[in-house]
Amino acid sequence: MSQLPTRVALVTGAARRIGAEIVRKLHAQGMNVILHYHGSQDAANDIANELNALRANSLATLQFNLLEIEKIDSFIQQAESIWGRLDVLVNNASTFYPTPLEDINIQHWNDLLGVNLQAPLFLSKGCASQLTQHNGSIVNIVDIHADRPLKGYPVYAIAKAGLAMLTKSMARELAPTVRVNGVAPGAIMWPEVEEYEPLHQEIIQRTALKREGHPSDIAETVWFLISKADYITGQIISVDGGRTLSN
Repeated sequence: MSQLPTRVALVTGAARRIGAEIVRKLHAQGMNVILHYHGSQDAANDIANELNALRANSLATLQFNLLEIEKIDSFIQQAESIWGRLDVLVNNASTFYPTPLEDINIQHWNDLLGVNLQAPLFLSKGCASQLTQHNGSIVNIVDIHADRPLKGYPVYAIAKAGLAMLTKSMARELAPTVRVNGVAPGAIMWPEVEEYEPLHQEIIQRTALKREGHPSDIAETVWFLISKADYITGQIISVDGGRTLSN
């Protein structure tokens, strides 16, 4: 009997943090992974060396600035050419920083909407043919603040709310062949900046489980949606320790 071809996943913004955990999870489950990064080349190379040592020619890295939307078709073609197929797209790349109303400018809008919403839309569009061919799926990393805006972060919240609607819209557009779902993290892997810490701790205290989650919680949910949820599409699963139970 001939061996079935290895499934391939493209994970954006995956050199560090939650994205890196998703890459490791999918790789551990036997998938080949294309790790997209923007600036974190050293971290991307470290993961590539680590995982290719475990299974040769199983992880590739691609550098690309997701704000260069006019070049995104070329980026997708590069990704699809590595192993000649694409089964899964994980839109994980994100930008996150405060934009108090009085300080908002067009650069904030273009940056936060560009990475968090525009890029997932055009990546989904561009990958649709390959995903359809292989009965694939898309998983978008949303945020619980898509439904519950975080004060001081209106542009980010708008972008993630758009990503939530994109998830549902793409589920209808790409059905019945491609499933599209989302994962909405809560207090998991906040930016490593001291000024965020008071807000971080406040949110943890308002979480039912009273503790921070781990990137593996997100990675496990992504894997569930990819591999064990054949009758689930257009849904967004909150992985937030019960944060959305409180006011």
